[in-house]
Amino acid sequence: MNYKTTETTGVKNKKIQNNGQDKSEDVSQMSEVQTGLAKAKEASFLWRSLSFDARAKHMLAVKRLLIKNLDEVVDTVTAETGKISTEVVVNEVLVVSELISYYAKHAKEILATRKVSSGLLRHKRAEKRYEPLGVIGIISPWNYPLTLSLGPVSTALFAGNTVVLKPSEITPSVGVLIGKLFSQMSEYSDIVQVVTGDGKVGEELVRSGVDKIAFTGSVATGKAVMRAASDSLTPVLLELGGKDPMIVCSDADLDRAANAAVWGAFTNAGQTCMAVERVYVVKEVYDEFVDKVIKATSKVHQGTGGGSDIGAVTHQGQMQIIERHLADALSKGAEVVYGGSKVMVGNRPSLQPTVLVGVDHSMQVMTEETFGPILPIMEVEDVAEALWLANDTPFGLNSSVWTSDTSMADKLVSGLQSGTVCVNDCMVSYAMPALAFGGVKSSGMGRSHGPEGLREFSQLKSVAYDRLGVKKELHWLPLPKSLERSVRLALKMRHG
Repeated sequence: MNYKTTETTGVKNKKIQNNGQDKSEDVSQMSEVQTGLAKAKEASFLWRSLSFDARAKHMLAVKRLLIKNLDEVVDTVTAETGKISTEVVVNEVLVVSELISYYAKHAKEILATRKVSSGLLRHKRAEKRYEPLGVIGIISPWNYPLTLSLGPVSTALFAGNTVVLKPSEITPSVGVLIGKLFSQMSEYSDIVQVVTGDGKVGEELVRSGVDKIAFTGSVATGKAVMRAASDSLTPVLLELGGKDPMIVCSDADLDRAANAAVWGAFTNAGQTCMAVERVYVVKEVYDEFVDKVIKATSKVHQGTGGGSDIGAVTHQGQMQIIERHLADALSKGAEVVYGGSKVMVGNRPSLQPTVLVGVDHSMQVMTEETFGPILPIMEVEDVAEALWLANDTPFGLNSSVWTSDTSMADKLVSGLQSGTVCVNDCMVSYAMPALAFGGVKSSGMGRSHGPEGLREFSQLKSVAYDRLGVKKELHWLPLPKSLERSVRLALKMRHG
């Protein structure tokens, strides 16, 4: 593949179509964001005019190109993140490939025009249409740089939009690689524009005039995105942080729950927004559960080569947060029962998979997003206390409950303030492309995946039709003298 980059100079007298009209504009002095937006706008009119089947054909071709270049994809992601290759193949390439396949099959149905009731006005016809928004600005994070870039990019494209993507400045090469995939699409090669840089570039993109912003990242940055977007009333889709709880009941399958906790806490070195970041275990099975977690954690191999189960902490700014949370917990009485040491994984300072006990909500590790390989386990009196503590957080992204009692599971699912709940499993919901994903409270707004995710990138248009063609409606001016009396009678008969 050859690189296709957005040029910031030398693009002159480019025709930009807008509402069916051509404009000639000298963009030689445009910034990278402005140039990318101009190209995406021009490409949008051709892309949105395609049928759903035609868009699906092109998107499936991109998916095949992704798989064809799998080695390059894996090498690029591992080099920039410190992940192990298995994590890239399973948690990134497979997940995003499934999402593309799902929308290729179902986008036409999801966004089909729908007739709705016209209510009392039986002589009218009403329908809902889902139309493209235009150009979507996507700002993606570094922890899953392929999935959390190509996923929203693909969703936006299936809805008929074009995209300007700004990948994290920590993993820019992954974003550029995504741009390479789309640059192979002949006359549609401009539907995805990639701009790189730091937060200033991200802010420029938010303020650039895109038709919607999709941001994945921290709560603090999400708030900054909302503030910047508010100046132009640009709508936003926000997937923000999590502090996802796991509730273990006395009748849970403890072997399965312990193995899930270890995977949910330590995969990708804990750098997952929906990771298991705190565990509440009822006292009857607490000691047994902790023993099983320690045993399972002891089998996890951290490294860079073959045979490794997890890789490194990607971002050293995040490593400082991880160390601070650990130190805070220890200073307040927590105990490390496994791990706890700083290690080098490749050339990246990281933390061993670490299991903490003796924790409570006075500690940052139980109340703030750690985003690292620490698993704090707290003993609780009963399920009621576990539920209360699970909800005692500004976050609400994902959660899991562990019990063999289906009635108890349903009660906990209903009681948890969380965008997603997994029963006797964890994090798996994200791998189900038909299931909407997103958070409540400070974990964000809007949804990705499923029908809801596709409609996030669509404009809902309501249409009303007259079916009779009479010269004058009863309620038009001048008003008939009998109108009020007739409506009063109708009100009593219909609604009284």
